[in-house]
Amino acid sequence: MELRADAARNRAAIVEAARTVFAEQGLDAPLDDIARLAGTGNATLYRRFPTRGDLIEAVFAERMVEELDAVEAALANPDPWDGFASYVTAVGAMQTRDRGIADLVTMDVTRAPEIEAVRARAFKGLVKLIARARTAGVLRDDFTTQDVVLLLMANAGLVERTHGISEQASARLLHVLLDGLRATAATDGPVAPGAPDTEEAMRRNSEHRLGASTRKTKGSKSTKGSKEPVCPQTSPASTAKTSTRSASEKDN
Repeated sequence: MELRADAARNRAAIVEAARTVFAEQGLDAPLDDIARLAGTGNATLYRRFPTRGDLIEAVFAERMVEELDAVEAALANPDPWDGFASYVTAVGAMQTRDRGIADLVTMDVTRAPEIEAVRARAFKGLVKLIARARTAGVLRDDFTTQDVVLLLMANAGLVERTHGISEQASARLLHVLLDGLRATAATDGPVAPGAPDTEEAMRRNSEHRLGASTRKTKGSKSTKGSKEPVCPQTSPASTAKTSTRSASEKDN
């Protein structure tokens, strides 16, 4: 159903304001700040986007294509290590530029099917990227997709806490971590958490940011019959080796 012109303007203003506020404050930013920046009332925001997740999907469905682009560019690089490192660096830079993305890439997004579809495609490329680098003997042999999640969680925490120096701090962190991921630097040590535990951590991140459980309830349907893992960045296969509203406002 096509929105009226004024309703469409309000929706566009809310999405643009949310893009700015989420980038600056993260996904748990107050929705009041978004409504204020958009120049709309809170009731208008909630009418257009009944849940925070609806708003996040509207803001980031297209933006998350950047992660897919980073994977595809990495695979196009003929050098296995340079390709892998370019992906890590690119996604880390995405997190630095936008705290909303910093949060989003560490969360379960099964309730946002458009974002999940993009992430699933990116994940398939990431599996190939990791396998290529490991086969070439340049990436430590025990590296899994769970390690990617851990790396992005670490960078997200750094971005949140290094006000004013996040770009430089993130670049330094990723450089040091990448040095440690080279096969020549590997030593025996703890394995990465398993896929189920990592997925649970991502679910809890979602619950914290969105304020609602992302667990499937009894009788609920999976998203469009997808057979992808609930958090595609944590495929079980990759771990085989390592074990309120204001009623007074008028509809706009």
